[in-house]
Amino acid sequence: MSDASKARRHYAPPLHVLDGKVVTVVYRGRFARLYRFLARPFTTAWDHRDLVVIILRRELRERFRGSVAGWVWAVAGPLMSLVTYTAVLSGSENLPDGTVAASPLDYAMFIFGGLIAFNFFSEMAYRAPSLLHEYAHFIKYTMFPAELLPIISTLRAMVYTTIGLVLMLACQIIFVHSLHWTVILMPLWFAVFVAFLMGIAWFLSALGAFTKDVSYLMTTIAPLLMFATPVFYSKETMSPTAQLVVSANILTGFIEIVRDLVVFGRLPSAPVCLSTLFFSAATFWFGYWFFCRRQPGIVDVI
Repeated sequence: MSDASKARRHYAPPLHVLDGKVVTVVYRGRFARLYRFLARPFTTAWDHRDLVVIILRRELRERFRGSVAGWVWAVAGPLMSLVTYTAVLSGSENLPDGTVAASPLDYAMFIFGGLIAFNFFSEMAYRAPSLLHEYAHFIKYTMFPAELLPIISTLRAMVYTTIGLVLMLACQIIFVHSLHWTVILMPLWFAVFVAFLMGIAWFLSALGAFTKDVSYLMTTIAPLLMFATPVFYSKETMSPTAQLVVSANILTGFIEIVRDLVVFGRLPSAPVCLSTLFFSAATFWFGYWFFCRRQPGIVDVI
């Protein structure tokens, strides 16, 4: 046998038979393994898209089960908040960042935009630590892909956030009779924010599976975090040191972007967009990696 034949025989991938089909084991390079890891959250969700839709529908139905008004509450809640802020703050001529309000609705929009982003985050922070315990019967007794649960939970919260954003834009059309052209960029903001929250959900749900302290911790921290997030104020009016502290909060970037696009009608600054995109992507894949590393032991503790 020639040396070339020996080499081909030596490097030939092993063959295995699974369910009557021949499976070839291919040794992937470092970059191929990295690409496979980066693509896995998307391919897994796509391969189980029917399961995602079924559970998401179930969760949306359960949200208002037993309520007479039902989905009316999903609209009434943010609508009442927006009406209250408009009625109380409509006389303010300047916004918290010192700029002159272009309409009586701007101050309410300024606060409401921050609340939409923060409430989206807080809903995930409250629920994610106990998420795997809610579906323990699925994870223990079926071949259920547990990594889909944070995705489904984020999509459920996204539905209610979308309702708030639609109300926000509808109020501008009704009372201001116009929309800034920058609102067409809102889907990009939404996609980046959802990716960030999915990473948070993967991380917190994996931790929460092993200890309930994570749930108690988030219940304590989330309300306090609102004061470190420019929901009711603007960091431009703060001292340079305080601005650095507030800017270190990644939620600050998301809130500034949604205000720029909807309230001010301007493009967000490039440093804010780039830093927000970077930290969102890092949180997304770190959370997924952390969840996958802890997943083998989750069945034994929930």
